Parts: sequence; C-alpha cells; structure tokens
Amino acid sequence: MQHATPAAPAVRETLERLLASETFGRSERARKLIRYLVEREQAGEADRLKGFSIAMDVFGKDGDFDPSTDAVVRVQAGRLRELLQQYFANEGIADPVRIAIPRGGYVPAYELNAIRLPEAAKPAEQTPAAAPAEHPSAAEEAVAPAALLAPAAAPAPSVARHLRFFWMAIAVVIAMLGVLILRQGGGALLAGGDLPATFESAGLTSSIGPSPVSEALPLVYIAVKASGADATRVAASLRAGLSGFDTIDFIGRDTVDKTDPAAGATSFMFDVLPGPGAGEITIELQSVATGRVLLSRKLTVADSAPSTVEDRIAGILSSALPASGTIYNYIEQSGIQNGLTQCLLLNGKYYLDQNARTHEAAYRCLETLAENGARSSLVYSELASLHLEAVNDHYAYPPDATIEKAMTFAHRAVQIGPTSPYAHRSYGYINSRLGNADEALRWMRKAYDLNPYDVAMAAAYGYGLVFAGRYAEGTPLLAHAVDASSGHPTWWDYGLFAGEFMLGDTNKAAIASSALRTTATKSHYLAARLIGARISGQDSLARKLLDELTTKFPKFAANPRATFIDRKYPADLTERLIGALRAAGLGNAS
Repeated sequence: MQHATPAAPAVRETLERLLASETFGRSERARKLIRYLVEREQAGEADRLKGFSIAMDVFGKDGDFDPSTDAVVRVQAGRLRELLQQYFANEGIADPVRIAIPRGGYVPAYELNAIRLPEAAKPAEQTPAAAPAEHPSAAEEAVAPAALLAPAAAPAPSVARHLRFFWMAIAVVIAMLGVLILRQGGGALLAGGDLPATFESAGLTSSIGPSPVSEALPLVYIAVKASGADATRVAASLRAGLSGFDTIDFIGRDTVDKTDPAAGATSFMFDVLPGPGAGEITIELQSVATGRVLLSRKLTVADSAPSTVEDRIAGILSSALPASGTIYNYIEQSGIQNGLTQCLLLNGKYYLDQNARTHEAAYRCLETLAENGARSSLVYSELASLHLEAVNDHYAYPPDATIEKAMTFAHRAVQIGPTSPYAHRSYGYINSRLGNADEALRWMRKAYDLNPYDVAMAAAYGYGLVFAGRYAEGTPLLAHAVDASSGHPTWWDYGLFAGEFMLGDTNKAAIASSALRTTATKSHYLAARLIGARISGQDSLARKLLDELTTKFPKFAANPRATFIDRKYPADLTERLIGALRAAGLGNAS
C-alpha cells in the first residue's frame, strides 16, 4: 500500500462508495459515524474528534454524558473498525483509498491503494502492492437508529478500467463466498457469529438480494428554534429519545436532504418552538414534504424541568414513533408505505386486535421480507414474537410453529441488532414462555435500558416482572405505560389486570380487564373479563361472559389450571385466578 496522502476527492469517492456498500448496509449507525469522522477530519476539525463531541453530535447524548459509564462511542468505534476491515477485504478491495480508524483515537487515517491486477492484464510498469495493513477485529455491538445514505459516486475512469480485469479474476471467489453466505446467512458472517442449525427450518433464506428501499424507515430530524436552558434541555431529551427507537431513522442534524423525493415523502421534523406563554415550549411534528403538522404539544415550565422533562418527552415519542403511532398512521393514510413500514403497520394492527386473521397478515408480510434476505433486525424480532403467538394460540399459520423456531428468529434479530430494544424484548418474551423467569427479565430489562423513552419497553419489562411474581415492581410500570399510551396493545391491559389483581386492588383490576373487550379470541383474556365483571358486580355481563367462555373454550373451561401452568404463570397467581373463576361460576375450575 502506498503511503502518499490521498487527495480529498479520492477520499470522498471512497467514502460514498463505502456508504452505499452491502457491508455497511446492515449497520446504519456505523454509516453515520464514519461519515461524521471523515467529514470533520476533511474539514480540518480533527481536534474535535473526541469521545464527548462524538457522543453529542452523532449519538444524541447531552451534556451529562459520562464516557466512563456510557461506552456507546467506544463500542461503535470498535464495530466500525471491524466493518472497515471487512469492507476493504471484500467489496472495497480495489478502492483507490483505504480508510482506517487507528486504535486509541477517532481521527481517520487514509492510504492510497495500489490495485493488484491479474498477471495477464497487469501493466508491465506496475509495482506489486504491499500486503494490506492489519486491522484489529473486535466483536462489539451495533445500534439501530440511522443516517442518510448518500448516492455512490462513480469510480474514476482508471479505477473502472482496472476493475474490469479485477472482477474477472475473483469471480470464482465471489461465487464461492455467495454460496457460503446463502448457506449460513449473511448476517452471521458479517457479524462474526454463528446461526443455529435450525435457521433454515424457520423458513428463512437469503437467496434473494434485499432492497434497501423496501427496508427504509421514516427519517426524523430536529430543528431547535427556541432558546434558553429549558429549550436546550427539551432538545437534548428529544435527541436522546429519538436515538433509541428502532422504528425510525434519527438524523442528528437540522439540515434536511430534499434531493430524494422518495426519502422526502417519509421525512419528518420535530420543531422545538417558543411556547405561547412565558417559559413555555411547543413541540411540533410535521411532514417535511407537505409541511403538515401531525402533532403539537405544549410544555409548561414544570414539564421542562429536569425532573419531569424525560417523562414528558417519552410520552410524546411513544405516541408518535411506534408502528401504531402518528408517523406510521400518516404514512398509511398517504399511501407511501414500503415493504418494512407496511409490515410494521400490519404487526401493530395485530397487537391491537389479536386474532388469526390479523396475525397471518402480519406474519406473511414479515416472512416475505425475511425470505428476500431482510437486514433489519425488526423483521426478525417481530417474526419471533408472532411465531410464539402462533404457538401460544394455536394459529393455523405458520404450520408446525414451535418455540425453537421462534428462538431462531430472535437469535437472528439480536445478531443483526445487538443493541435493538425490540430484539431484546422478543428474546425476553420467548424466555418467559419457556419458564426462564430470570433470563426473561434480564432481556426485558436490557430492552428497557436501551430505550427508556419507549413506554412499550417499560410495559414489556413490567409485564415480565408481573409474570415472574414480582407484582409490586411490575404493576406500576405497566400502569404508567397504559396511562401514557391510548392506543396500546391489549397484552398491556392483561398484565395490568394480573398485577392489580394480585396486589389486591380489585377496582383497578376490573378496569384493566374491561379494556380486553376487543379481543375475545384468547381464553385467558376472556377469563380476565369474567373475573372483572364479577368483581365489579356486573352480574348480567358475567353470565354472558361465562357462557361465551364455556362455549368458545370448552377445554379451558374444563381445566383452566392447565392453561395457566402451560403459560408458566406463578403458582400464587394461578391459584388466585382459579379461585376467582370458581367464584364467578366456572364450576369445574380447579
């Protein structure tokens, strides 16, 4: 490798090609980090490339960031070094410039690359290339939220000429590598991990190349147009919250790239504006393409205080960003869904109305993406949960569903997105179903820690605590999540019912059970409604629900204990439910 300093255009050309590569296509946070580091260094700002500034500029951290306790920059830099090594050893082997991030710092280093051509086509005057520099390999975590992809620049004419011969020489190598990837799963190779032997049995294949457009998530920006300490605090909390959501790509800068109409259609801006009153702040969410305001929230001085601002921002983001939230509703109403956003919309509809029809629609959609080699961890984490739902509720599709197959999907999700809250939540859900209470709580707690601004992760952790028998810890988390989100999944209400019921607050338990009226396809939900009606003195409704439960679920009615044991309920919860069902008229409850 030559050691002359590359010219800026050559560095930029390599950066753009790298950003559009398959290697970096699976790690959007790595793309964002390498773009930032190279652009800052090329702008003469290498002295700014410190852990603290990177944490704030790239990862949305605020002034309280402590690198001694938060390793996000070190972890991402390690992952970036690994991806650079992979890229320049494969796709970028003939790039005119190599980019590296030397250990011990974050300032990029560049070297000219003398391309080694096949002997038959090699010019006589060309000198052999030195062996590639050795890069360290570190199996460290990748994070989900994203960056804009810039279009790849065309190779320089001389490079294009060389590439013609180069690719002829390594065609066989690529074919062999392709077979290996198809057999073992591209994500496993690039992530440095192994997939279970049962991967193919779960119905996944990488035989069809993925489309980046089909997996593009909504782009979200922030524009701070208010000043003062409160506005700064709100903006910092907003950035921190946005950076943790898997369902959007957060762009940590104000400038919106409108050059791509397709991307612009699904771009959104959070404006932080001066409020109508003294010290107040208004947050507005609007479509970049149309200017339409989709959400507006006024924050009082008390709302912006250090002790409350994170909770208020969590409520706003949890109503705007999930698949059942404002942004996805707008995308659906506007008819601008792509493959992934369409699947997430269907997935959200299932959890709001859980039945075989909505389940199959969501499952088939995500399954199609997986069969086409999807790289989004969301595809596999949600397939894992839906697969487990099929096991729990004996859905006809997919046929022969097993917990093992669900675990395979979850494993894939964590491989692709090792810091994805959704992936961790699905792993926790499956472990809960297996009766591994401690392991389930560990994964669900991690999901909650990865994004405390998403009340869905708080709900999942609270649910896990309740069904691990830790009612006093889990019930408040679920209650807060339910209060903060009007369009929440029904399983939140069921978990809240169980928690309040075991804590002895029968009034709150009855209220939670009444919210399950939209889902009469689950025996345990119908049982909770029966218990709630009996508790609240609604005798006529209780008789109707008892008849419905006995008619629709005769097996459950004959032996509800078997269902509760199969679902790994705590023993004390099982006994209390059995007693309540017996008191509600289910004579065979035992």
